[in-house]
Amino acid sequence: MNREITLPISGMSCAACATRIEKVLNRQPGLRATVNFATETAQIALEGDATVAQAQDAIRKAGYDVPRQTLELDIDGMTCAACATRIEKVLNRQPGVQATVNFATETAHLEFAAGSFSDDDAVRAVEKAGYQARLRVPDTPRPHDDRALRRAWWSFGIAAVLTAPLMLEMAAMLGGRHEVVPRMLQLLLATLVQFSVGLRFYRGAWHALRGGAANMDVLVALGTTMAWGYSAAVTLGGAQHQHVYFEASAAVITLVILGKLLETRAKGRTAGAIAELLALQPRTARVERDGKLLDLPIGELRPGDVVVIRHGEQVPVDGEVLEGQAAIDEAMLTGESVPVAKAARDTVYAGTRNVDGMLKVRATSVGGATQLAEIVRLVAQAQGSKAPIQQLADRISAVFVPVVVAIALVTFAVTWWWSGDFPTALMHAVAVLVIACPCALGLATPTAVMVGVGLGARHGILFRNAEALEAAGKLDVLVVDKTGTLTEGRPAVTAIAPAEGQDPAALLRLAASVEAGSEHPLARAVLARAEADGVARQPVEDFAVEAGHGLSGRVAGQWVRVGTPDWAVALDDAQRAEVARLAASGQTVVSVAIDGRFAGLIALADAVRASSRDAVAALQRQGVRVVMMTGDNVETATAVARQLGIDDVRAGVKPADKAGAVTAFKQQGRVVAMAGDGVNDAPALAAADVSFAMRSGSDVAIEAADITLMHNDLAHVAAAISLSRATVRKIRQNLFFAFFYNVLGIPLAAFGMLSPVIAGAAMAASSISVVSNALLLKRWKA
Repeated sequence: MNREITLPISGMSCAACATRIEKVLNRQPGLRATVNFATETAQIALEGDATVAQAQDAIRKAGYDVPRQTLELDIDGMTCAACATRIEKVLNRQPGVQATVNFATETAHLEFAAGSFSDDDAVRAVEKAGYQARLRVPDTPRPHDDRALRRAWWSFGIAAVLTAPLMLEMAAMLGGRHEVVPRMLQLLLATLVQFSVGLRFYRGAWHALRGGAANMDVLVALGTTMAWGYSAAVTLGGAQHQHVYFEASAAVITLVILGKLLETRAKGRTAGAIAELLALQPRTARVERDGKLLDLPIGELRPGDVVVIRHGEQVPVDGEVLEGQAAIDEAMLTGESVPVAKAARDTVYAGTRNVDGMLKVRATSVGGATQLAEIVRLVAQAQGSKAPIQQLADRISAVFVPVVVAIALVTFAVTWWWSGDFPTALMHAVAVLVIACPCALGLATPTAVMVGVGLGARHGILFRNAEALEAAGKLDVLVVDKTGTLTEGRPAVTAIAPAEGQDPAALLRLAASVEAGSEHPLARAVLARAEADGVARQPVEDFAVEAGHGLSGRVAGQWVRVGTPDWAVALDDAQRAEVARLAASGQTVVSVAIDGRFAGLIALADAVRASSRDAVAALQRQGVRVVMMTGDNVETATAVARQLGIDDVRAGVKPADKAGAVTAFKQQGRVVAMAGDGVNDAPALAAADVSFAMRSGSDVAIEAADITLMHNDLAHVAAAISLSRATVRKIRQNLFFAFFYNVLGIPLAAFGMLSPVIAGAAMAASSISVVSNALLLKRWKA
């Protein structure tokens, strides 16, 4: 079938690029393309068997790229893990689409080449599979439908009232009495339950089978219909000597509906993290415009607005304090309960709370651009992702229902052949169908992940995805940077030692001029000292960075190098001795060279974080080997490591060497994590199995990390490991319960040791127990 698509293309720098891509595309069989350089798009006609993937591959082979976009869908109608597996397969069959469907959150995450797939295509694909889908509104939790929940309770109430007389008949039979409730009344009551309240199961089974799959609805509809149909045939046929099983069909439907209701309520509690975060954002803000104070909705705020934040109010924007002093509770961001003092030039964040004082703040980020909005996005993304441990459950869920139907048929045939009792064989088969619902299997992992990710967010630990949450608990080596990770990251200049004939102010001016091009904490310390001393910087030409060593540039016609002592310039014995003396006391020393000649030394000290020693001890108790790796000199690194109780120290390490050291640990079979906060840590963060970035660090480091620590404290790494291990324990417990339930329940039902009613109750209880067990994770303490 012929089809036309529009693909955006990135990387084109001129019209010749467009011409080249067009030629490459038109060489492919079945592709007819026109590439527009101005709009950076390709209009492509797909003929015959040509595919979107073929076009994408051709563009990439030409040296360009097709940007990918993401889409979130809310999905209605899923009743078990088999539904999620079915929808995921359908979406992944779409050209160029990679999809993940989460049964617990009832959402789908899609990633595809921009222009190759549309929102409507995604919704239609889900609906074709027999379910309902709608676009998910960004940065919002899934809406809680109170009316639907009330309708569900009404359905359960009606089913319970109609089923109660049938259960009375079953109780009377146990006491040796029969026909307490006339059979025709039993037929009427059971029929009303089966085809009014139970209509949802037939509808769900029809949609699933029409889409080529089988789910929980198929099992319930098949099992209860068999019990009701046999009983109705006996009753209408006048076979009074045969038992009827109306109570089995009605009770199973009633119990399943009750179980799904309780399960839904419990699932709502696991998904509360996003709603709690969004609740931190106030609805209005007091804004100063044209000399007037106006209360405006949050949606009308703009960057640059001046916002007044009074005592007790939530901060509505990210911004810089212009006036005033206040104590801000930042626990929602950092997990730190102690309020932080804020004054002019300090930064405040949306969602935090002013507990004392008043501030006037200039907004730098509003709405979806705030740090709070980014946290909400990250939490939602992580809660909707799949942990590797879930793969086994997904594979089983994909074939579970057909296998159960086959077991039920075998049970029916063997029992009838062995006993010659048709009703008994039928009830054994019904019990197998009813007890084997795969709901617990589908909920085992995602519910625990949702709770774990939400707990992490509340304690200032942001997991990028479920894979990072699972992997953090497995690590046995933690490589840490020194500056900004083990130390405060706010070094200060403690001494300026110019060479003979050099002026200290001139030395500081040259060093600060070159350091202005760096974001490193040491560079900021030099700049702060220059500003404090009133030393003005000068323009720099030919600025260059030597990663892990230092900076260079031409200032006022002089070639200046600032960096590690041995790199900046060759030192004589006396100069080396002075460097060693300063470093032995824990100070970091940089050397300054002018036109290749030694010009002096600048010593800086960075206080060790008060919590770092306890954090290192906690990590070691968890069985984690802590390795300090720094570009600083050996003497300074050793002095800091001695204070912290770290035995393994690697000093003078370049950024590329950090990544190489991480890789070397991995080759030894170790699970390695890296914690850092600077641009120079990004290669090692990317190389590690698990990477931690301090929120105070550079954007590059945070982007490369799997886990972001909102509080700049290594103790949060220990907390993340503890949370990971607690979450994985819950996942394993849930999977054990789910597997054990089915491994034990199906044989018991097949051998007639469970009645359909007990099987229905057990099925409902299994899902509730798995979700409730995940909720116990909320008892975890950092």
